[in-house]
Amino acid sequence: MKLHKIVTQYVTYRKSLGEKFINNEQRLTAFVRTIGPERNLLDVKPKEINAFLAGEGPLTANWHVKYQALNGFYRYVLSRGYAKTSPLPISIPKLPKTFVPYIYTAQELKALLDASLIYQKIRGRYKPCMVRMLLLILYGAGLRLGEAINLTLADVDLSQALLIIRGTKFNKTRLVPLGAQLTQSLSQYAIQRQQDGHSQNPQTPFFIGNNGKAIKKVTFQAVFALIREKAGVRRTDHDRFHPRLHDLRHTFAVHRLMEWYKEGADVQKWLPVLSVYLGHTQLAATSVYLTMTPALLEEAGRRFQNYAFKEDSHD
Repeated sequence: MKLHKIVTQYVTYRKSLGEKFINNEQRLTAFVRTIGPERNLLDVKPKEINAFLAGEGPLTANWHVKYQALNGFYRYVLSRGYAKTSPLPISIPKLPKTFVPYIYTAQELKALLDASLIYQKIRGRYKPCMVRMLLLILYGAGLRLGEAINLTLADVDLSQALLIIRGTKFNKTRLVPLGAQLTQSLSQYAIQRQQDGHSQNPQTPFFIGNNGKAIKKVTFQAVFALIREKAGVRRTDHDRFHPRLHDLRHTFAVHRLMEWYKEGADVQKWLPVLSVYLGHTQLAATSVYLTMTPALLEEAGRRFQNYAFKEDSHD
């Protein structure tokens, strides 16, 4: 069976399960292009697989990303009886150092919001109040950038203090309740948006540029880089990655957990709630936040210490 045909069949199967499967489809397409679309599936050799996985240059996390895409494909191949053995390597190289998201402090968040109003040297394509509001909602509601810029007027129910997040990373829709302060800020932005003469059609983007068009992810990420520099926010842990826009979402999760610890709440009980709020499909994706910062670990340790001493007092 031709390689390209079985890959197409596999991608169709995964999408039929409700998955977007965009990234893995791209990796498998690259695999087919590298090996040769007209090659027979059974003729693909382990050394060719290894060459595709290795790519050029030093080992990076991309090796494991490509491996996972191929592993799913070959599990499908074996389960359908298209092959009896898999040509994938048995020995898996150790993952490179795990990337650690940056958790902004309260002072850094304030510096970013202040800088969002003054970072432009000349009139830009985005109004400062819109830029600030978009940063606020990324942190205040823990949204992904794509989720925020895809919001329409109909998706922002200010009377109910509720966001409707459609077509998420995992092709699902969820409701995101908002706090009073964030709702008030969104209401002020909505009034300003209307005063600026932008369309009030329910299906138009809520966050909008001066040209009346939707925000582009790449452009806004570049804007954030300018804001971060203006605010003087940078890593001091020798990591080569600068603090990212997406780290606002990580910061929201960690800060929420910190507040629960300080309030004496049962964090393990509330963790699934946070998972649903963030739109995670697996609790493990949320649990990682429990070990993300020294401050959070310190708060958890203090909570355990108080619990332990309380238990001792009953002896």
